[in-house]
Amino acid sequence: MATLFDLLSKGGPVMIPMAGLSVVTVSCALERAWFWFQLLRGEDRIAHDVLDAARYSLDDARAIAARFQSLPIGRFLLAPLQLNRPTPETFRLAMEAAGDQEFVQMRKGDKLLETIVALAPLLGLLGTVTGLISTFTNLNIGGGSSGADTSKAAAGIGEALIVTATGMVVAIIALAAFRVFVTLQSKQIDYFSKIGSELEVIYRHVWYESGVLNGDRHSTVADPVTSSHK
Repeated sequence: MATLFDLLSKGGPVMIPMAGLSVVTVSCALERAWFWFQLLRGEDRIAHDVLDAARYSLDDARAIAARFQSLPIGRFLLAPLQLNRPTPETFRLAMEAAGDQEFVQMRKGDKLLETIVALAPLLGLLGTVTGLISTFTNLNIGGGSSGADTSKAAAGIGEALIVTATGMVVAIIALAAFRVFVTLQSKQIDYFSKIGSELEVIYRHVWYESGVLNGDRHSTVADPVTSSHK
């Protein structure tokens, strides 16, 4: 801890906002990591349970999705299933609207990390300039520099290097976290699209086109087959 405070003091006044940026970066990265851990944990099993149930009973599929509505995949699949006998177009629109809302939550923190990636190197550059100004101010060229002047000049150079390095480290961490989260978002969008398409096909083929929804919604998968031969 003492070493950290020494580093902050040697980095000059620019290290104060730089320290704030580093705390914000780590906090945002940890919060997003926890979000994605909860999102991805058991997601595939939940999705396939809903799809399997939807082939036999929409009520069972809706119940499974409702049990996991604390997770994005549960809310995404529950949105169309809780509608009362929708058309396929309405069914798809409900999924798309729910998906858009979940993707907004997935992108949370992106703008903050992008800002830190751009701002941290600029603060490092500012620290470099202020450090060099301090160096040249304390360097009495041609006037016979004393040992104290030389120490102050060296401290100015050290300040410039410390702030520059810190700015680069903070920007690298923020950029790495940002790229990881963007990759996860892209994969999640593709996954939601795939699962949503499968659920829509099941709804359209098994329930809507077979005419089961014109009768009892609690019918099993055998009912569409029976009704189609009438």
